[in-house]
Amino acid sequence: MPRQSTAPSSLRTGWSVLAFSLLIILVISICQTPSAHAIEPREFTLSNDMKVILVEVPKAPVATVQVWYKVGSRNEVMGRAGLSHMLEHMMFKGTAKYPKGTFSRLVRKNGGLDNAFTSQDFTAYFENLAADRVMLALELEADRMQGLILDANEFKTEREVVKEERRLRNEDDPQGALVEALFAQAFMSHPYHWPVIGWFSDLDAMNLDDLQRHYDTYYSPNNATLLVVGDIKADTLLPTIAKLFEPIPKGPSPKPLAVTEAQQRGERRFLLKREAQVPFVMMGYRVPNYFSDDSYALNVLESIFSHGKSARLYQSLVYEQKTALAVGADYGLMQADPGLFYFYAVVKPGEKVEAVEEAVIKEIHRLQTEPPSELELQRAKNQIEAAHIFEQDSNFRQAMLLGEAETIGAGWRKVSQFVERTRAVTAQDVQRVASQYLTADMRTTGTLIPQPPQAQAASPTQSH
Repeated sequence: MPRQSTAPSSLRTGWSVLAFSLLIILVISICQTPSAHAIEPREFTLSNDMKVILVEVPKAPVATVQVWYKVGSRNEVMGRAGLSHMLEHMMFKGTAKYPKGTFSRLVRKNGGLDNAFTSQDFTAYFENLAADRVMLALELEADRMQGLILDANEFKTEREVVKEERRLRNEDDPQGALVEALFAQAFMSHPYHWPVIGWFSDLDAMNLDDLQRHYDTYYSPNNATLLVVGDIKADTLLPTIAKLFEPIPKGPSPKPLAVTEAQQRGERRFLLKREAQVPFVMMGYRVPNYFSDDSYALNVLESIFSHGKSARLYQSLVYEQKTALAVGADYGLMQADPGLFYFYAVVKPGEKVEAVEEAVIKEIHRLQTEPPSELELQRAKNQIEAAHIFEQDSNFRQAMLLGEAETIGAGWRKVSQFVERTRAVTAQDVQRVASQYLTADMRTTGTLIPQPPQAQAASPTQSH
């Protein structure tokens, strides 16, 4: 879902300007001062080719344990969309050693929290707990990497849970439905075409053999990365990790994805009519991922457009023109394949969708014809750097950054290059990528047209 601006804008006072200036000075100081406690991650590879990344962070007696598998919705095939997400749910259904319900109950009994998430590019599992309970999390993850029991009855029950999840996120959420439709229109052949959660028809067609095949293909140590970040000692923990995970045999190497998306040669437009209160418009442009140097300029471009109430889109459409309730942009450079740079706007009641769409395009054109000022550029960079540095203060978020970069193919060392590469972006770089990628022929536009609530249909036998 797109990030949305909230709360009405207010006039900037002299005090707010001073506060913002002080914040920028603080951010620059933090970004330019190396942390005395920064510890370089340590990488190991077990005999079965499982990668292990350990980071010692002794500031608090807690740790996060995460296992990342190189499999997401991009590794599925048409007709079985949602298979990776479905398997994620089944990973909590138990093994011979730890039956159904035991996994999470043990973690919580020991004061921890566990969960998982699936994306287009990966599936990951985590436990956040006290540092002296790391062994428990490692034992549990090693056990289900090889010993998962896939039960037919559990599968049927959990499939209904996933279908209900889809209803809440997509069917009953008009904006979520538009996001899903935008990707389906922007990607015709690449697996980014289908949603991570899958479609109802695919979920209904899915069977236990599909899940077993997916598990056997992708849930192997040579297709996984284990991260432990927190109050640990790497040299002490590594032998324990090896003892638990090295007995798991190496699996077959999954075939790399060979599908590529053809160049788009003209704007694509669609309408989505759903029960909703206000119109919603989205515009997506296919852009490079981390593999291209342009990804850093695109990231700065997103910040200029969308980060905070001082960003161009909010200032123009919400504060000045007052035609949108919320507006913004989104781009993620950390993807396995080229993705979307998209804009979104919630149209204010009584305003025309066409006018809002044209206002967004006008802001894009303004950046294409005139580079941002140095002050605006530096402010965008500071926002990006501050967010990047502050989030690493969390064991969980630091492990997330490393795990994501490693799993999509960028390598975990890419994380340490992020600030430097962001600082190197120039105003001309921002203008150039806006002109190169945000073009009309590369645009996919979707508009949500609100429909009134459907009155309950009368029964054919009902008298009138």
